Order: sequence, then C-alpha cells, then structure tokens
Amino acid sequence: MSILLHACCGPCLLYPAGVLEGEGTDFTCYFYNPNIHPYREFRKRLNTFQELADSRKYKYIIDRDYGLKMFLRRVVFKEDQRCKFCYQMRLANTAKLAAEKGHRGFSTTLLYSTYQNHSLLRKEAAAASANHSIPFVYYDFRVGWQQGIDESKECNLYRQSYCGCLYSEQERYDNRLKKQLKRKKKSDVQPPRSGHDQSK
Repeated sequence: MSILLHACCGPCLLYPAGVLEGEGTDFTCYFYNPNIHPYREFRKRLNTFQELADSRKYKYIIDRDYGLKMFLRRVVFKEDQRCKFCYQMRLANTAKLAAEKGHRGFSTTLLYSTYQNHSLLRKEAAAASANHSIPFVYYDFRVGWQQGIDESKECNLYRQSYCGCLYSEQERYDNRLKKQLKRKKKSDVQPPRSGHDQSK
C-alpha cells in the first residue's frame, strides 16, 4: 500500500516513519503546515524535516509557501476552534494531493503527538477522506511517544517548544510567566526558621 504521510515536523516523523518502514508500507512524506508562526520557526521546522528526510532517504514533497495569512483568515474570531480549522486545512490538502498522486491512502504524524486532540483529528481526517474519495489510514502513533523523543535527541534534531501557531506560542509564554510568578511568590514568603524565637 502506498500512502501520503502528512509530516508536521522532523521529530514527529521519526516514530511513524519507523512503523511504516517496519511493516513494509510504501510512503511519501508531505510537509504542509500553514499554521506555523513566526516565519523563522517555519524555516527551522522545514529545514529539519528536509535534513531528516534526506538522511533517511525518505521520499517527500514540500509545500514551501508560508501560509500564515490563509490560516489566520480561517481562525480569526474563532480562536477557540483553531485546532479544528488547522486540522481541516492540513488533512484536506493531504487527502487531495494523495488522490491526485495516485496513493492508496493518507495519514499524518499529528497522530504521534500526545498533545494533539486525537478524536478531533480522526473526525477531520474522516471528512477529508470522504470529500476526496481516498482512505484515511489510521495509526495510534502515540504509543511511541517517548521512543520518538529519545531518537530525536540522539539525532540532535531541532525540537520545537510549542505546537506551531501564534496562539500556541502565546500560551507557551503565558504558562512560563505563570510559573515564574508562582516561583517568585513562593520565594517571597520566607517560612520561620525553626529553633528561633520569632518575637525577638
């Protein structure tokens, strides 16, 4: 079976590609990620993906267009549904291209991440499958989460610290700020030392 495998980045490709190779499945990787912000981050992920694919001799297709405007037009004023629109864009394009290139199915490395909404991914993949008349090949790649992390570190791959979009980047900094404030608050409250009369 030949499938088109949407790849969100290099580190997330490692385990899924290993699974497909292990079962003898012919696959072509497809880098299409219009959600990534800022442009420097987009280039880092694209370059890391290409370096890995070249080193492993994976077949691949890259969409080099920086599609941030298109992504933002889809999600503005609907930010609470941004993951849904993000999945729709990437999976619909993957299914469409897979059908055009004569693949027997499509899948995505997004199924590897424990941070993604797995059930929503499957729902949007099923819709893309129906719209383009091509099977969605489902894998629960999450079982290899730690294995993929360990391998990406061994390969010294660039590892991103947020999902990719402007909103997830903001959440990363918000969470860091919350942790910093929490640590500062704890350090500001000095507990009484034992063995001393605090009234002196």
